[in-house]
Amino acid sequence: MNLMHRLLASLLLLAPLAACASDRQVIAQADDVHHELEPAVIEDAELSGYLQRVGERVVVEAKKLSVEGFGPESHRKEDDAWMFSEVKFHFVNSETLNAFTTGGRHMYIYTQLLLQCRTEDELTAVVAHEYAHVYARHVHKGMNRQYLAMGGAVAGGALGYALGGDNKEEYAALGAVTVGTAATFLNMGFTREDEAEADDLGFVFYTRAGWDPDRFADFFQAMIDAGYDTQDESTSDHPSLASRVQATRQRAAQLPPEAKNWRKPPVVDAAQFRAMQQRATQLAKTMPKDQSLEKAQTLLNAVGNCLVPKETPEQIRARQQLQAIAAQ
Repeated sequence: MNLMHRLLASLLLLAPLAACASDRQVIAQADDVHHELEPAVIEDAELSGYLQRVGERVVVEAKKLSVEGFGPESHRKEDDAWMFSEVKFHFVNSETLNAFTTGGRHMYIYTQLLLQCRTEDELTAVVAHEYAHVYARHVHKGMNRQYLAMGGAVAGGALGYALGGDNKEEYAALGAVTVGTAATFLNMGFTREDEAEADDLGFVFYTRAGWDPDRFADFFQAMIDAGYDTQDESTSDHPSLASRVQATRQRAAQLPPEAKNWRKPPVVDAAQFRAMQQRATQLAKTMPKDQSLEKAQTLLNAVGNCLVPKETPEQIRARQQLQAIAAQ
């Protein structure tokens, strides 16, 4: 059986699994998407090392809580060991205010978000929220929706095969991967319930890892002050920022007395945090503006926003570009 036949057969065999995406499938998809985003990932040892230390502190506490049985039923559906090993937190060079995860071992914080944060507490609240999506396997739901676009990937592979000339098999694989990547980003959004649950779980991880519970909602409040909370919650698939701030305050008020013993110093102090922000600004200027980076930026812009309750003009334009790719 040649490569094209194997590709089509594999896609068709995966279709019946649409109702129950496995960890293995989600991790594989996340790794494929990461490959597409790598041109925008900041590899600077100091900056990436800092974010990784913040993230790992969250993961360590999540692992302890998992042993205690903490979390929704979706967390316990399969072996969860992979969620606590080789988890990677990445800064990506982008002027979009966002953060997201592909549900595997990769979480992404946009440099624009880092620059908007006033403290490490605000940055960590976003990191904990994104990790909570992984912990609760929210991307699995989006992946189930993604399989509805499987026919598009098959069509993309067939088109590549038809136009590939002497390189039919290579072009067939490339066509399917391109359309499949587009489908990933067009179907990966979280529901309002997912976002609320990620706030709930993320708050626990954040607080148990030693950051100030009264600061968890600061970034949401800053976005409200900047005019981002204008979408009617009844027409949005995200909770309003105001409701997220209120829910966080209620969680903080309900913490047990021993919560004061969980507090730890931040990973870096305020001056060092500002230095990290300045370093990110300088590094962004040195990243090459080649075609691979432009493609990665389009993908980054198309991702659903965990922070803003409504789609941004950038996201709409990027999704239209991906839809055009998928329709070719």
